[in-house]
Formats: sequence, C-alpha cells, structure tokens
Amino acid sequence: MAHRIASEALVERLIDWGVDTVFGLPGDGINGVMEALRRHRERIRFILVRHEESAAFMATGYAKATGKLGVCLATSGPGAIHLLNGLYDAKLDHVPVLAITGTQETSVLGTGYQQEVPVEHLFADVSCYNLLISNPVQLPGIVDIAVRTALSRRGVAHLTLPNDIQVADANADPWRHVSPARPPATAPVYTPAPGLPRASDLRKAAEVLNAGRRVAILAGVGARGARDEILAVADTLGAPVIKTLPGKAVIPDDSPFAVGGIGLLGTRPGEELIDDCDTLFMVGCNFPYTQHLPQPGSVRTVQLEAEPARAGVRMPVEAPVIGDAKEGLAALLPLLHPKKDRRHLEKYQAAMDKWRKRMEALENPRRNPVAPQHVIGAIDDLASDDAILTCDSGTVATWAARHWTIRRDRDFFISGNLASMAPGLPYAIAMQHAFPGRQVIAYIGDGGFAMLMADFITAVHAKLPITVVINNNNSLGQILWEQMVLGYPEHGVRYQEPFTDFSAWARACGGHGLKVGRGKDVTKAIKQALGHDGPSLVDIDVDQDEPPMPGKVEYGQAKKFAEAFAKGQPRRTTIATTLAKDRIEQLTHK
Repeated sequence: MAHRIASEALVERLIDWGVDTVFGLPGDGINGVMEALRRHRERIRFILVRHEESAAFMATGYAKATGKLGVCLATSGPGAIHLLNGLYDAKLDHVPVLAITGTQETSVLGTGYQQEVPVEHLFADVSCYNLLISNPVQLPGIVDIAVRTALSRRGVAHLTLPNDIQVADANADPWRHVSPARPPATAPVYTPAPGLPRASDLRKAAEVLNAGRRVAILAGVGARGARDEILAVADTLGAPVIKTLPGKAVIPDDSPFAVGGIGLLGTRPGEELIDDCDTLFMVGCNFPYTQHLPQPGSVRTVQLEAEPARAGVRMPVEAPVIGDAKEGLAALLPLLHPKKDRRHLEKYQAAMDKWRKRMEALENPRRNPVAPQHVIGAIDDLASDDAILTCDSGTVATWAARHWTIRRDRDFFISGNLASMAPGLPYAIAMQHAFPGRQVIAYIGDGGFAMLMADFITAVHAKLPITVVINNNNSLGQILWEQMVLGYPEHGVRYQEPFTDFSAWARACGGHGLKVGRGKDVTKAIKQALGHDGPSLVDIDVDQDEPPMPGKVEYGQAKKFAEAFAKGQPRRTTIATTLAKDRIEQLTHK
C-alpha cells in the first residue's frame, strides 16, 4: 500500500468538510495533489476544465448557487495566474471559495526557477486567507482555518503547496521545534455567527419605517433566502421592492410588489420610485452606482446588512441594523405598523403594468434582424419554473434584467461587482453539476462566449444537459453604447462580418448546435435545444443596432448620444431606425 503523502491530508480534510467537487487543470506543479485526488476519487470528483479561469468561475458559480464552499485547483506560475479573474469575482460578490495552487519545491524557491511566481504574494489582495505550506504537519489544521475563514468572511482562501511538500510523508516533521508550540489540533467544524440583530437597532429601524409615508425597499443578493420575509415586510409597509441585478431572484418578478431594478439596466418605475420615496429600506444590498440612489438627506434610510463595514457605505444610514436578512426581517416584522393607505404601492403597480406591456412589445418575432428582446423572451416562455439562468456581462445583462421573469423556483446568476465577461458558460457547467435535475441555461454574448468557448467541450464530455444561447451581435455591444453615451462615435468594438457561426463549434465538439438568423425561427430552435439530452447551443444573429436604452433616459444621456451622432457615429441611420421601430411597437402594442 502506498505511503500516505501530505497532499492526502489536504484532500481528506476537504472531504471531511463535505467538499465533493474540485474544478481544475493539472500541471507538474500540482501533481502531488492530483495523486491525492486519484487515491480518493471515490469520495471526491475532479472536474477537468480547458482553462484555469473557467475553473475559478466554476468554483465561484458553484458557491453562488449552493451556498457551499467552491474549490478550484491550478498548477504553479501561469496556471495560478489564470485563476485570478474568477477569484476576484468570488471576492467582490462575497462567496466562499478555496483556491489551491502549486509552487516550486522548497530547495529552489527564490532562485528564478522555471515558472516560479510567488503566488502567495500574487494572491494577497484577492484572498482573506493566504498561505504557503512549508511543513506537512501544518495539514490538516491549516485546511480547517482556511475553509472556516472563507466561509465566515465569505471570500477567497488560498493555499499553495511546494512540489516536495505535496509528496512528502504526511506525518513528516523534519525540523527541530524551538518554540513552546505544536501544530494546532483542529476540527472540520464551522458555526455561522448569530444572525439576529440587536433589539435596540430593530426598534430604531421600525420607528423610521413606521413614520415613512412612501417607503421603498431595495433588496440585494444578501436577501437571498429571505423571500417570504421581504414580501411580508413589503405588504405591511405598502412598499414596492426594487431589486439589484445580482439580487434579481430575491422575489418573483411577477409579484405585485416588484418594480424591477434601478440604474442603466433597471426599469422606469424603479427609477421613478427612487426619486419619489421618502424612506428607503436597504436589505442585503451594496448597490455601487450611487448616482442612481436618492440624494443624501432627501430620504430617511434604514439598512439591514450582515457585514458591519458595509452598512452606510453607499448612503448615510439613520438606522443601521447588523444581522442576517431572514432573521432580521422576521424579528422586525412584529414591530411594524400595517399601512392602510395603499396609494403609494398601487401607483407603482400601475406603472409596472405599463412597463411590462412595453417590454412585451419589444419581443416582436417578426423583426429582422432579430430583436434581442425576442430571444430572451422566447427563453423566458420556454424555460421551466425551476430553471437557472446564467448570464454574461454586456447587453445580454440588460435583456435578461428586463425579460427573464423570476417565478416560483427560478434563479439567476451573473458576475455582479466585478461584471466580468465570460462567466456564463462556466457558471452553467458548475450549476448543472450541483443541480443535475434542474434546467440550466447560459445566456451569453458572442464576445463573452468566445473567451472561454473551449469549455463547451467540458460540458460535452460530462454529458451535461446545459443549453447555451448566444446573443450574437458581432460586437462588444455594451462598450459600443457606452462610448456613444460619452458623446463619442464608436471605435474598435465591432468584429468583421460575416457573423461568427458558433453552432459549428458546438457540433464539432460533439454537442447539438443550431444557427438562427430569422426571428420566426428563434422559438423553434430554443425549444429543440432545451429538449436535447446533452449540451446544446443556439447561436442567434441579432440586431447589432439595438441599443440597451436606460429605463428612464436623462437629458444628459440623450445629449451625449446626439453628440456621438453629430461627430460621425457609424451606422447612425440604422440605429435611429431601430429606435423608431422600438417606439412604434411600444405605442401600438395592446
């Protein structure tokens, strides 16, 4: 029987923590850990990916969807470097991930050996716990500390193991102990901090909310799992609920309290509510776009936040409440006075009815080139009531925010604060592994898909029934419109024609692939893809001149748009025509 190596102490401890999946890419700098994974392959699975960035996104997506620890693995030097983008996604969206990397053996560290990168320094900013293992007996205690830190601080922990430490005897302790200490004896146990806020803070919050005449709730991803409590508070206060994009699944979009989002991707009722409310209740929310929040001093603000350092970061908060969203709302509810006057709520219910009709009008299947709103509208109509939609950053985020309807057990995931391109596909792969019985759909732009498209092969080899829908506008669409909003004509954001055919890539990988160029064929193609038993991809050429207009266009935005036109914006005629068609359809839709 092979002697037990130090890497086994690492892997066995991960198993003790309940880790059953590791996403990664091997290399000679991590072969000792790979051997430990091989020896324990009956209890922990290794998902081989095509790019380390995908591995980190998969670990992050797994953590976002399950609430459990996500784990990724990469070799020394370049492999470890590739993890960073996905790990920053975990850091900025506050999800627990453990990254394991290799490094050169201890005898050559500091000599400029091949692929030598001081990864413990490189990872210092992204990590809430970060250590180079220098003695086998540090394991498994260090694993316990790293995992507990990632879970408690909801961030990234990083362990890097030199090659020789990985394959050393698990019990090796080669140096004389000169301090009155020994490696700590720890246990794979984590107990979350109490989530119930202080009673005095709850009373102050209730006082402010009870005094409000026009209350608005702004719910973020920190309120996931508190749906019933959010709705109960909204009903008691007669308060419409705005959702941040990462918090889109907090309450259903068809709820009588939902008014969509705010900001460039938001709704007109959401924007109007922010300007109209006299009291703002922020729950599990760290919305960064302060321009779209009320002017300081114009409203009374209550904030329920799990992390004390984030309370009051975006707005002056009169009544900060520190605690878990679900527990805090449940404790707050008995202190609130039911508001009998429902005119404030009814005003925004009427506004949302109009908004939904406007959005429905834009889902016109007869438009050619294909309207991107029709694509996401078809996905919304055909998807199951427990479907998971993953989304890339870009114009697809606007269409998903407005046309993907959260109802019943549906979910939605995006790179929030990092707003990275390319996580949609790796998220979908990880979430299909985590929830094999659910429908998982990746809604991605052509730019984002091209970055990590190799991992479609990963889905094919694993026979994962994910469906990838590509919103192909043959450009970096979001950047195009952002340049124009600055008053500049677009530059360097469109790819050469013809549009790339990604469906051919899907078929070459062994998956199901369809190319669509006409609006009337969209629904049939998506339905066929969703029914395929295995990975499927639908690449849809959409109108590249459809702008993701804000829900409420400000004068300054319109002026800058006009300036870009005046300075020589390419395709300005077709852009203007598209805008005119959108307006006509909204006015004539019944």
